Amino acid sequence: MFDILSHREEFTGLQDKCYFNFGGQGILPRSSLQKIIDSYNYIEKVGPFGVKINSWIYQTIHDTKSAIASEIGVTPDTIALTENVTASCNIPLWGIKWQEGDEILFTDAEHPGVIAIIKEISRRFGVKIVTCPIVATLNEGNPLTVIENHLTAKTKLLVISHILWNTGQVLPLKEIVSLCHNYSSHAIQVLVDGAQSAGSLPLNLLESQVDYYGCTGHKWLCGAGGVGFLYVRQDLISQLPPTFIGWRSLNYSKSDLPFTDDGSRYEVATSAYPLFLALKSSIELHQKWGSIEQRYQKICQLSGYLWSKLREIDGIECLKHSLPESGLVSFYLRNGQDADKVVKILEEKGFYLRTLVSPYCIRACVHYFTLESEIDALVNCLKQI
Repeated sequence: MFDILSHREEFTGLQDKCYFNFGGQGILPRSSLQKIIDSYNYIEKVGPFGVKINSWIYQTIHDTKSAIASEIGVTPDTIALTENVTASCNIPLWGIKWQEGDEILFTDAEHPGVIAIIKEISRRFGVKIVTCPIVATLNEGNPLTVIENHLTAKTKLLVISHILWNTGQVLPLKEIVSLCHNYSSHAIQVLVDGAQSAGSLPLNLLESQVDYYGCTGHKWLCGAGGVGFLYVRQDLISQLPPTFIGWRSLNYSKSDLPFTDDGSRYEVATSAYPLFLALKSSIELHQKWGSIEQRYQKICQLSGYLWSKLREIDGIECLKHSLPESGLVSFYLRNGQDADKVVKILEEKGFYLRTLVSPYCIRACVHYFTLESEIDALVNCLKQI
């Protein structure tokens, strides 16, 4: 690790604002932006289509997957590069062979984009949707017990978020996967929306035995918008057929062009490859400051600091009644003020937060390079409002 102020010089977007929206989109480092510019210049110089640039493309894909794999605890061949976390979740949701009467279990804290996919699958294939109330376990209750109570002999897939995007609760992934894989009647697969976890939480997905884990690169990893990734457990790749198919999905060493036997079978065709290298560059920058364990420890220290300061303000109530376990800190306004109006006022003063619809509250996100002075300034502004 090295001086955080020197480290923050890479994040030029922080110079004129106090940014608390990493759960929506991160700040792109200067070096990552330069990587995009340099890569596009290189493509034009070499020629956008040819033997030399094609070799560069395959190397870029490989290097990007290797960087991602080092961050989430998997091997590069189990990763598919996508556009974002929703695109990642679409792959297993549409690839699974659904039968009428199958059940999908998901929580009441999932993102609308994922919920919409599940509803369309239900409409097309006659799949039953079951919802379990996870939000209520934020301060009391056991999410593992709630999930277990909603599993049935017809449950085919559980869909959960590792960190709930509205409350910041961290679900016990390894225990949940074990529960589903060892269910009394059959093994139940688990798809995880990791939008809030990649880059903020230590992940060892290989050890967790999770089946599918969708992520995005533009939030806590601070990559460019437009790059996400999906992890598929190695032994499931041959069983999960791709829905969208293109030249990157194919094995050219076989005459009949079958699908590849790695994560690239879920990729399609031409992508904005310089954006891949921007994500790789951002990951390397984070790792240069410290390991994911060190970064997570710093995130929790700062979110705990914000949480304790917010609790001192009359008229504010944090959703979580104990120290947060992630960088997300959500809070209610108890004095009747409109949350949307408060967020708008805050942004006019240089503080970037967001409102959530369910539950209706304000969410602040702190990263490992957020400053305590920024948190103090936000708290003072909230007191004035």
